[in-house]
Amino acid sequence: MRSSVLAVVAHPDDESFGLGALLSSASAAGSRAGVLCLTHGEASTLHGVEGDLREIRERELRAAAKRLGLCWVRLLDHPDGAVASDQAKVTADVAAAVGSFHPDVLLVFDPNGITGHPDHQAATRAAVAVGRRHNIDVVAWTLPASVTDVMADEGMAMFAGVPDDAVQVTVAVDRSTQLEAVQEHPSQAVPGSPLWRRLELLGDREHLRYLHSTGRASLPFGVEAATVRECTS
Repeated sequence: MRSSVLAVVAHPDDESFGLGALLSSASAAGSRAGVLCLTHGEASTLHGVEGDLREIRERELRAAAKRLGLCWVRLLDHPDGAVASDQAKVTADVAAAVGSFHPDVLLVFDPNGITGHPDHQAATRAAVAVGRRHNIDVVAWTLPASVTDVMADEGMAMFAGVPDDAVQVTVAVDRSTQLEAVQEHPSQAVPGSPLWRRLELLGDREHLRYLHSTGRASLPFGVEAATVRECTS
């Protein structure tokens, strides 16, 4: 039986731009996959579309979730750009989502926020707190420094990486569904964005590390596609 995975993210599009390949892999492997999104992304800007940003981004999130094969979507209304202003409430909301979805694994952004965004960091802190409290595996999507260093050298220093030897799990992925999900976010998928270069450099691999491990749950991304090793910390 495959594990179930719940992604905990801050903004609509995080589930696709960041975690899309992993979530679609989980769904394709027969796992239950869902997403808890903490904000409507109302502090962002629109690119090439018109209308109410909150409504647009909610529609984009739900359309992308269908593309990724997610069976559960919960969108909350924490303030975009200030999620950490009530960390206790965020943690309580993550706990409530866990109580509804009953995941075996929580999937989050690396504690560095990937882009350093404080909302990403707050979402991960809450998920780790809940994972430890309820003894659920918490796995962080991360970027190896070998990728972020290349981007920095090319003038795209907005991504935070971790040393390559801090990566514990490398997963082979097919990005076709992720790219379809990204296209469901036309208000945010800007041509020429560093997003595309990041995906190019990552190729058909994503990188993970455990923030909390129970030793019980199997990875929901297709066990045959994952290479796991212990960190030497």
